[in-house]
Amino acid sequence: MNQKAVLYCRVSGKKQTVDGSGLDSQEYRCRQYADSKGYQVEAVFGDDVTGGGDFMKRPGMVALLRYLDERPGMNYVVIFDDLKRYARDVEFHLKLRRLMSERGATRECLNFNFEDSPEGKFNEIISAAAGELERLQMGRQNRQKSIARLEQGYAVMSQPPVGYRYEKSSHGGKVLVRDEPHASVVQEALEGYATRRFASQVEVKRFLESHPQFPRGKEGEIRQMFVVRMLRQKLYAGYVDSPGWGVPIRKGNHEALVSAETFERIQERLDQGVYAQTRKDIKQDFPLRGAVCCADCETPLTAGWCKGKYKKYPYYFCREKGCAQYGKSIARDKIEGRFADLLKSLEPKPGLVRAAAMMFRDLWDHQAKQTKTAAQSLQQDIRSAESKIDQLVERIIDASNPRVIAAFEKRIDELEREKLVLQEKVLQVGKPRRTFDDMFELSMRFLSSPCKIWASGRIEAQRLVLKLVFSEHLAYCRNEGFRTPKTAFPFKVLGDVSEGICKMVLPERFELSASPLPRECSTPELRQRRAGVGQAARLAGTPRRREGGKLPPSVLECKRPGSHSSGLDRPLAAGQRQPHGRQQARPGSGGAAAQSEAP
Repeated sequence: MNQKAVLYCRVSGKKQTVDGSGLDSQEYRCRQYADSKGYQVEAVFGDDVTGGGDFMKRPGMVALLRYLDERPGMNYVVIFDDLKRYARDVEFHLKLRRLMSERGATRECLNFNFEDSPEGKFNEIISAAAGELERLQMGRQNRQKSIARLEQGYAVMSQPPVGYRYEKSSHGGKVLVRDEPHASVVQEALEGYATRRFASQVEVKRFLESHPQFPRGKEGEIRQMFVVRMLRQKLYAGYVDSPGWGVPIRKGNHEALVSAETFERIQERLDQGVYAQTRKDIKQDFPLRGAVCCADCETPLTAGWCKGKYKKYPYYFCREKGCAQYGKSIARDKIEGRFADLLKSLEPKPGLVRAAAMMFRDLWDHQAKQTKTAAQSLQQDIRSAESKIDQLVERIIDASNPRVIAAFEKRIDELEREKLVLQEKVLQVGKPRRTFDDMFELSMRFLSSPCKIWASGRIEAQRLVLKLVFSEHLAYCRNEGFRTPKTAFPFKVLGDVSEGICKMVLPERFELSASPLPRECSTPELRQRRAGVGQAARLAGTPRRREGGKLPPSVLECKRPGSHSSGLDRPLAAGQRQPHGRQQARPGSGGAAAQSEAP
């Protein structure tokens, strides 16, 4: 009966399994050896992980030991290509040798002869130590090369993030380049989260899942942890760093998917730790769910299908116990029809939209003319950040407390990131990423007719309308409909202008509330009339008082600055107005008669 044997093959990484033929070549050589010895090969076990460290983390080796445990007394021969394939760590090499000996297995290697003697064990330990030394030296060499590449601005991770791929560089090595169409999807997701187009990470996940070609996990879905890592990935902003290797953040040599400012806004949102309350079950059937609340208890309305006699009917309803509207249903067509009417009422007039576009154009041109001043201000901010960094470095030299040093290092890292953002802004000053028409065309179309976007029926567009038009939940009453909504700033401004009361001014004279100080007349006609009245008063002298102690209406008097008179002793000079609270005669309403009565 032939001796039974099992084969063990190992390569250092998955890349060697995919790109090379290390496992196949090892298996071929081991089978040749088994045939030459007359062994019967029963199973082959392989690994694609490093040989250093605990062998129990190697799935292939764990499966081999389990295979031996399930067949006690078979005394298998374990064959492997090289002693380095067995283990490259002295500690675990000796432990693995003991475990196989306990199971009655005999080890045989193509490039090493095991001997059960003191000299043989010594040679085995020396060979294992040499393999460990080689592994550690290779690790150090690779680490030094990786640090040098990072300091030059090149990414060194073995697997690039989604949206990038490696390409050979003309300067040697590999460099990250955009991998379309995944790069555009990631870019839109990052910018949407930074601008709050996506209110939560759940919405980012839902957006990524809406693209069928976007990579997914083993279970065919995108995990939440993937979204977090994507939002934290510095490579998307054009940065490279390695805190573990002591390489601070710096500008990379690859194309960024988003700007440094956008990336910092994303980090601020993540660090706040406040997440929008977003329902996970929002579907096409009920787009208003989660956006409309009960007018009585201010609880967001839920929705569902109610089963009738012959079919199901869609309803919205309040589920807050204790509310007067608890359990009372609202037909979906009714509430969504009223919502469409509400959107229609918020649409500004075409003239206002054109005026807003002209204002945006003027502001765009004005900002373009201020590029030189903005660049100088940014340069000043960069110099200020560099000065602060130098001061902190000097304080670190004098510090001895580890906590103080750690605080200084954290602050220096923040200033370095701030300086990178400022440097990127300097390069972008005067160079808009898009033209005015590209930037504002969609915005103005949205402002002019949000109801058209809502009528498209796409759930993503409808949720976007709810976020951009309304600043808070919409309160809905079953009997009265929607309460007055709180709209976003653009719609609020345009709505206030649209609701203004405009009337024609009558072709008559009207007076604003008078001031105690003298003022000039507003029209030449009034100035001439006042001059004539003042001249008549001077020719007549001091006027007589009528009965009741009142002056004639043709004579208007006021208190001159610096005078101690009561204001009733002098006539009103040309160009002066009457005091506050004193009536003035209207032209054609008795002024001439009053003038004739003057002495």
